[in-house]
Amino acid sequence: MAGKTLERILIIQTAFLGDVILATGLVEKVHQHYPETEIDFLVRKGYESLFEDHPKIHRLIVFDKSQRKFFNLIGVIREVRSRKYNMIINVQRYFTSGIITAVSGSIISIGFDKNPLSYFFTHKIKHEYKGDHEIERNHQLVAWFTDNQSGYPKLYPGKKNIENVTRYRKNSYVCIAPASIWFTKQFPLDKWIEIIQLIPAGISIYLIGGPDDHPICEEIKTKADPRKILNLCGKLDLLDTAALMSGSTMNFVNDSAPMHLASAMNAPVCVIYCSTLPSFGYGPLSRNSRILEVEGDLYCRPCGIHGRKKCPEGHFRCAFDIREEQVSNMMEHIFTE
Repeated sequence: MAGKTLERILIIQTAFLGDVILATGLVEKVHQHYPETEIDFLVRKGYESLFEDHPKIHRLIVFDKSQRKFFNLIGVIREVRSRKYNMIINVQRYFTSGIITAVSGSIISIGFDKNPLSYFFTHKIKHEYKGDHEIERNHQLVAWFTDNQSGYPKLYPGKKNIENVTRYRKNSYVCIAPASIWFTKQFPLDKWIEIIQLIPAGISIYLIGGPDDHPICEEIKTKADPRKILNLCGKLDLLDTAALMSGSTMNFVNDSAPMHLASAMNAPVCVIYCSTLPSFGYGPLSRNSRILEVEGDLYCRPCGIHGRKKCPEGHFRCAFDIREEQVSNMMEHIFTE
């Protein structure tokens, strides 16, 4: 790419929240090497707030996949073609993103070989799970025209977001994101209460998540200690939540999107793994990161790369076999170091 001009680049990642956050590492890396290039980002509808006033993204293209998908796809293709991109970087490995890339009219189109339409890309990159992190796998898409160092994900809460959480940041606090859309990724309710009971007096506890997470968080609050717990589910947008997590003494999360929010803010985080493994390549990236998981090998763990709606074996030992002593030792280290 030496000597070539890249006026306009589009990065495509229309998967779920964690995947989108991790793909921001590509924005950082491309901007580092081509600061004058306009970088656009294509995401699925619902994640627009992540990129409000983002200093390195020129334009956000939003794809509504929830209804009238084919009609909306045609609109996205028209918008992409009208932008006359020099380069398309397709992070996603599915058919729809392959169509957008293949008919984009871009001079250079880059994507993974697992995309069913990768035959039409000018650059096809091998995608494989071999113990590396997802940001390293993503980086292979741009390594050939940048450098060998992966870009770390980063989000940019604005003044409004910081103002929205200032009242919660006046004293020491921790954030807990106890919910997950996948049952086998979600630490059991009683286990979360066990963690809460070990948080020292004087430290506020904020339960975070979306509107759908409010009921489980309210149940945790009621069964633990309503006096020192505030349920913020549904009250903060994504960048508000990122800003809150950045000032927390510790963020306790499942293997889910809040972990990636912490990574993008380099916020302290403790991730509880149940059915999945950190070695899948989606682990925490914050400098202060801790992992809690069952000790030793469990014959049924992992039961898949992603979470499941229920435990296939019916016992959910990957969560329940995390011992109380493990939890207490972890909490002691967090709050005495």
